[in-house]
Amino acid sequence: MQTREEIFDMVADLLEELFEVDKSTITMETNLYEDLDIDSIDAVDLVVKLKTVTGKKIQPDEFKTVRTMENVVDVVSGLVNK
Repeated sequence: MQTREEIFDMVADLLEELFEVDKSTITMETNLYEDLDIDSIDAVDLVVKLKTVTGKKIQPDEFKTVRTMENVVDVVSGLVNK
């Protein structure tokens, strides 16, 4: 069972690694597309990396509505804590 804080840290680490984002600027309210300039191809890369890290497959439909870091944490939390 992972806490929301652990998931947040993991995703923030991935964003830093994949997209050279300054982890210290990421909050739960951070918008992936507006604040971090992530595009749809980057989002696919993030989903692939999350699958590798969590061992869980994320359905593209689940990720379509994701806009903020909190949305990402919610989706990943739902998967890893099933």
